[in-house]
Amino acid sequence: MKVAIFASGNGTNFEALADSQELKNAGLEIEVLVCDQPNAKVLAKAKQRNIPTFVNRIKDYSDRHAYEQAIVEKLAPLKIEYILLAGYMKVVTSTLLSAYPNKIINIHPSLLPKYSGLESIQRAFDAGESETGVTIHYIDSGVDTGPIIRQATVPILKNDTAETLEARVHATEHQIYPEVVLELLKK
Repeated sequence: MKVAIFASGNGTNFEALADSQELKNAGLEIEVLVCDQPNAKVLAKAKQRNIPTFVNRIKDYSDRHAYEQAIVEKLAPLKIEYILLAGYMKVVTSTLLSAYPNKIINIHPSLLPKYSGLESIQRAFDAGESETGVTIHYIDSGVDTGPIIRQATVPILKNDTAETLEARVHATEHQIYPEVVLELLKK
């Protein structure tokens, strides 16, 4: 299965996917990393793994449609079957959605529908929740509203700080995202 991974930051979920021997053995081919931040750490991680990158900044385009159309044009010759969002901090709109219907998957650090959008872990922690988690879902035209594929709960412990909670949420992400992608590969 040929995929593009989209990321904006450190790239820990990118690493979890790219370094999974089980995914490689099952046929995962990461054709390109698409990144909207030219200084993101994930770019170096892709380079270390000999994965091509495409840096595409929205400010270089007249509007979001033109920005996403450039991505569609980049991906078309690569025969991408799925787009895996891994910390991609842009809302996906109709241009990409129509080019890849039901083929864009996101990972979000909360138990959606709770705490959609940004700063999900911090907001759950500040609210005094007893648990939070991770959701993997298909992208639709809303923000973090698409059909849920899988969720995993992460308890918020009495001695947690926002940082320790975040570390446990990320560890859960790194475990379940490759598992979900593996399930897709087996279909």
